[in-house]
Amino acid sequence: MRILAVDDEPQILRTLRASLTARGHDVQTAPNGETALDVVAAGQPDLVLLDLGLPGIDGVEVIRRLRSWSEVPVIVLSVRESQAEKVAALDAGADDFVTKPFAMDELQARMRAVLRRKGPAEVEPPVVRAGDLEVDLPRHAVTRAGEPVHLTPTEFALLELMVTHPGKLLTHRWLLQKVWGEGYSDESHYLRVFVANLRKKLEDTPGEPSLILTEPGVGYRWAPPESGSEPPAGPAKTAG
Repeated sequence: MRILAVDDEPQILRTLRASLTARGHDVQTAPNGETALDVVAAGQPDLVLLDLGLPGIDGVEVIRRLRSWSEVPVIVLSVRESQAEKVAALDAGADDFVTKPFAMDELQARMRAVLRRKGPAEVEPPVVRAGDLEVDLPRHAVTRAGEPVHLTPTEFALLELMVTHPGKLLTHRWLLQKVWGEGYSDESHYLRVFVANLRKKLEDTPGEPSLILTEPGVGYRWAPPESGSEPPAGPAKTAG
């Protein structure tokens, strides 16, 4: 089994590598979330063991970003014991939560259980292309004709939802809840402003968009005329 262990404590990484290698696994390590995303994008492991308290982007954000383009199983290993933190990790897409310290036999049993439930991991393209536009999902980077495009975190979150649900009608309410939260489901003016900004940055002719299409009174649809790769499968034909 190919395992990626992610923790900012070198001693824990050494212990995991030694223990899991002795049990016949191929183990890679990463000291932070950014490196972990790069490793998964470069070569899909069978399982990720992830600490929550990481420098830079934390473990919950790593899970959220992974789930936008990969279904690799994730087991959280953390000293955090509060129910709220466990729920946050599981809601973000983690498959199990193990509290430190733990016994290796228990971890092995949980690994086997997760893999039985998930089956073989399937990698999805981490880079979505539409003409000269590239959206690098793991790195949260966008380029046009090779030139970087600066997006705010909110703009990228909105774009990420669109490119990972190609051709689907994404309703105003669904997008607002996903990007801003449950309390903003009726604030459609937020969407108008941010979609307008995205079009200015991504479209050749913002007034006649070809990437982000408007479904009047309902929502938006990501429908580029051609794409260089198929992004991950989305929800049913209409979201929301």
